Parts: sequence; structure tokens; C-alpha cells
Amino acid sequence: MQASRVMSCRTDDLSLSDKCSRESRDAVVGFSGIAARAIESCQHKEANRQPGTQRADRDSRSRMMLEKPIAPMIMQLAIPNATVMAVYILIGLLEVYFVSRLGVDALAGVAPVFPLVSLVASIAQGAIGGGIVTAVARVLGTGRISDASEYAWYAVALSIPLGLVTTAAMVALGPGLYGHMGVSGNALAIAVSYSSTIFAGATLIWLFNLLMAVVRGTGNLRVPVIVVCGGALVLVPLSPALIFGVFGYPGLGPSGGAVAMLVYYALGTLAYAAYLWGRFGVLRPSFRLPKLSLAPALSILRVGGMSAVVSASTNLTLAIVTVYVGMSGIEALAGYAAGSRLEFLLVPLAYGVGGPVGIVVSANLGAGNIERAVRASWVGVLMACSLTELIGLAAAAFPKLWIGIFSQDPNVLQVGAEYLHRVGPFFGFFGLGYVLYCIGQATRRMEASVLAALLRAAIAVVGGFGVVWLKADVTWNFVAVALGMAAFGLFALPPLISRSGYK
Repeated sequence: MQASRVMSCRTDDLSLSDKCSRESRDAVVGFSGIAARAIESCQHKEANRQPGTQRADRDSRSRMMLEKPIAPMIMQLAIPNATVMAVYILIGLLEVYFVSRLGVDALAGVAPVFPLVSLVASIAQGAIGGGIVTAVARVLGTGRISDASEYAWYAVALSIPLGLVTTAAMVALGPGLYGHMGVSGNALAIAVSYSSTIFAGATLIWLFNLLMAVVRGTGNLRVPVIVVCGGALVLVPLSPALIFGVFGYPGLGPSGGAVAMLVYYALGTLAYAAYLWGRFGVLRPSFRLPKLSLAPALSILRVGGMSAVVSASTNLTLAIVTVYVGMSGIEALAGYAAGSRLEFLLVPLAYGVGGPVGIVVSANLGAGNIERAVRASWVGVLMACSLTELIGLAAAAFPKLWIGIFSQDPNVLQVGAEYLHRVGPFFGFFGLGYVLYCIGQATRRMEASVLAALLRAAIAVVGGFGVVWLKADVTWNFVAVALGMAAFGLFALPPLISRSGYK
């Protein structure tokens, strides 16, 4: 009778540890041979389990990422994620529009500052923030909600020093940098004033984006949509009011736009903090600063640092190509600028898919669902690649429909059309590379994506130099751009094929 109880191992009544303990007691009573084999089997099963992976320990969103059909789930998450990215871009465009109403000097003054602000925001959101997103999702995949909750404090602990370093760097280097970029006179004074104001609040930019990353890591992408879109509704009237003045109060000029942006980031930071520490979601961060360890912070910075290389090299590639194309005249530059705007729109689309894929892969790796993580990666790759390739083929087939939005000049139309003819069919590689970059954050294997991004930049540099040296037609620069896109996608693919980081 006792032996039959030992061999049954009833999982509905007892945990694995209870079974092993019970069988050990039976072994002492006299059934040592049978019990020893049962104990060995139970211990083997428990050793292969991830800590805290019991179904009851997981929140509903984590179970969704571990159980729901992959493709519909990624689409469900991609729509709000892409919306956030699109609103981000719209906010930047509106800010440029408002400042441009003040005249040429104002526009020329803020022009070199905007890319730097965008670079800091993209590194905070997609690079360091990407490290936090995947870390939170991976820990939630194991069911350890209390450990995942501590990442809210890691976000704060990282934002403060990173924000202070950003402020110090721009205060020290900003004026000289803008001068070397060709800004002078009144425009330089405006640049320095705007830069000093916006980067004085750099900590708010970091806090906003890293706290948003914590929320996104839980699989909740609706809250960021509410915060970002709600903030935009405040920013749209506030920015012109502070720039031009309102109700008899004088405006602050271009710096008023910087103040409005800081108000936007401050309100958004408060909203994310209220959501996290108000415990409206799955996370339960403590109200007192817990004892944080160095290892998680270094892991975030490692993934984020390598991700920052990818983000920076992407912007660098566009800047390099712009310089080379600009040597062929203003019409060529305008045509390239119009065509490459479409490439900028690929980022929110690719990240709209890639971000959720990274979350799903991280959660399943945390839960030990290796095969599902691999399937999710391939599904995400195919979705992003198909979407961006479809856009590229349409642009290549009807290029003047897009270029005509910006200019009707025949030379501009011709150069822009040549760009889309040559580069459009390669847009799918951009989507491929970007999703693989997000997957690399999830698997913590960023080396291939970094190599692919640097190779893309190198092709642009070498190819453009060759075009200038041979005095070839400017459109050969676009061939280099297309080859660089192919390299960006293909050279980041081997880790997925070999399953590097999935074990």
C-alpha cells in the first residue's frame, strides 16, 4: 500500500518538493529502493523547472504572451506601440513648425539642437529603455513579480546620473558644437539658449522614457499610448502659447518650445510614476528604495550601450549620405531628403512590430519556452520584413506620388524617384534588421546587430567616397544605401538561425 502511494506521485494534491519529502520518509520506513528512484525522478523534474514559473504566479498579460496565438498577439501589441512612435514623430514636427513661425534665425538656431534631443530620447527609449523592457518581461516570464517590480527603482537610479551627465555634456560642448555645425550670429545665440533650456531638464527625458520602458515590459502598451497622446494634447496648445505669448503675457521665443517639452516630459513622468507606485498594474514597487544590486544595472547598460551603437550608426549613415549627395547640388539634396523621409517612417513601423516581439521573446525565455520564443522571433521577422518591403515596392513603383508631396521641381522629382527606385526594393531588409535588433535585446546577443549596423555605415562611407572620387552620378550613392540596408538585415540574421541566446 505504501509503495503504491510512493509511485503514484499525485501532482494535484502535492508539490514536487512535498512528494520528494514524503517519499524520503517512506524510504526510512523501509521502502528505500522504490523511494530512492521516486526521489531521483522528482528531483530531476524540479531541477528542470524555472523558479516561480507556476501558472498562479503569472499575471494575465504574461500568460497571454506565453499562451495566445503569436501572430494575432503581436499585431495586437504592435498597433499601440507604433502609435506611440508616430505621435513622438508628430510632436517633433509640430515643434519645428511652431518655431519656424519666428523666422529664419529661429529655425536655423533650433535645427542643430533637434537631432541631438531626438538622439537622447531614442537612446533613452529604444536603447537603455529596450534593456529595461526585455529585463522586466523576462523576469515576469518566470513569475517573479516582486523581482520585476524592482526595475521601477532601477529606472530611477539610472535616469538621474544619465540625465546629469547629458546636461553637463551639452552645457560644456553645446556652444562649440553648434558653431562647428555652421551656426553663427543670432542663430547661434538662439541655439545655445534653446539647448541650455531643454538639456537642463535632461533627467526628465530619461525618467519619462525609462519609466515608460518598465510599463511596456509588463506587456501593457495601452498606458504609454494614453500618456503620450494625452501629453500631446497638452503640448499642442502649450508650445505656441509659451513661444508667442498668450493673454497679454509675452512669449519666451524659441526657448518657450523647450519649456513646453519639459512640461510634457514632467507630466508624463508623474503619470508613469503614479501608475507604477499606485500599483494600478501588475508590478508592486516598494515605496522605499530597496537594496539594488549592480548586476541588473550593468546588464541593462550592456544591452542599452550596444543598442545605442545601432541607433547612433543609423543616424550617422543618413548624415554621411546627406553630405555626399549635397555635393551634387541643392536639387539633388532636396530629392534625396524627400525620398529618405519615407525611410524615417519605417522606424515607427519596424519598431512597432519589433518592440512587442522583443517583449514576447523575453517573457518566453524567462518561462523556459524556448521553442515558442524562436517561433515568435520568426513570426516577427516575417511580419516586419513583409510590411516594410510592401511599402518599398509601392514607393519604387510610384515614386512621384511620394516625392510630389514635398516638391514639384523636375530635378527634385527625378533624384527622389531614382532614390526610391534603387532603395525601395531593399526596405524589407531594414525591417528585417530592426526586428532582429529588438530580438537581440531580448536574447542579450547584440553583437550581430551592432556589426550589421556598423557595416551599413561603412558601406555608406566607402561607397560615397568612391562615387565622389570617380565623379560618378549621384544616384550611385543610392546603390550604396541599398547595399547597406541589405547588410543591416542579413548580417544580423545568423544568431536567429543558430538560436544563439535562446538556450
